[in-house]
Amino acid sequence: MNRVVVLNVVGMTPALLEHAPHLRALSQRGGMRPLSTVTPAVTTTVQSTFLTGLPPSGHGIVANGWYFRDLAEVWFWRQSNRLVEGQKVWDAARARDPAFTCAKLFWWYNMYASVDISVTPRPMYPADGRKIPDIYTDPPALRDELQHSLGRFPLFRFWGPTADIVSTQWIGRSALAVLERYRPWLTLVYLPHLDYSLQRLGPKHPSIAQQVARVDMVCGELIEGARRAGAQVVALSEYGITQVSNPVHINRALRRAGWLKVREELGRELLDAGASEAFAVADHQIAHIYVRRPELIAEVAG
Repeated sequence: MNRVVVLNVVGMTPALLEHAPHLRALSQRGGMRPLSTVTPAVTTTVQSTFLTGLPPSGHGIVANGWYFRDLAEVWFWRQSNRLVEGQKVWDAARARDPAFTCAKLFWWYNMYASVDISVTPRPMYPADGRKIPDIYTDPPALRDELQHSLGRFPLFRFWGPTADIVSTQWIGRSALAVLERYRPWLTLVYLPHLDYSLQRLGPKHPSIAQQVARVDMVCGELIEGARRAGAQVVALSEYGITQVSNPVHINRALRRAGWLKVREELGRELLDAGASEAFAVADHQIAHIYVRRPELIAEVAG
């Protein structure tokens, strides 16, 4: 077997490589091939296709979140790998060679995956209502080992309006530590920084070149770490980000038709999914429309 490190540099496209000397050099040493994405081109859907080889209709991850009818709630960013149908790449590899090992670092649906090493964000929610940054790891002892050597995982610089390069740097350093200690045959590393910058600023923003260079520095450290571990590197991206100027407000239309209901909280309106006859769960480029009663489907679709 050959050791492989897969760098998921989400948002990277060939047009951005001019600002990424480490990734550009990697492509020149090895090669670059076009990679078609799936619909919807969103993180959990694309990652599940990468790891199973199946389309969304096969693995069941049709968006980053969906409506759970029995709960009457919309849930995004669930974490259990048991939501993903189909054979995973690490199970297929292990069936061919029982010595195969896999580390899954910050790729989604990480909890309870049948990999050998897992590291993923998992905040603590104590009884007083606080949200405390933390991670979930398998083996469990790795959690304290990583946070003792690298500091507490910077959760609030991974999600939300303050997300920046610091969380991606932490992920990169954790991947280097796992590579050195465990030497897995397959190491999956998710590097989100560029994706956040592109979504927040837009692909034409003048600072995007600088953001590409920042994530490329992390990639350079990982490429060198993989070289020391005797591993090949594959860099890929789930999708590219394009400029958007004309959103389609599906839920506004459904509300005007009387199908969508809202409730007021602190002077603001929130979707009341369980009380609605029809509503859309929008996720970037697509929206799933949920209709409560089958006899309304044709009318809503029309």
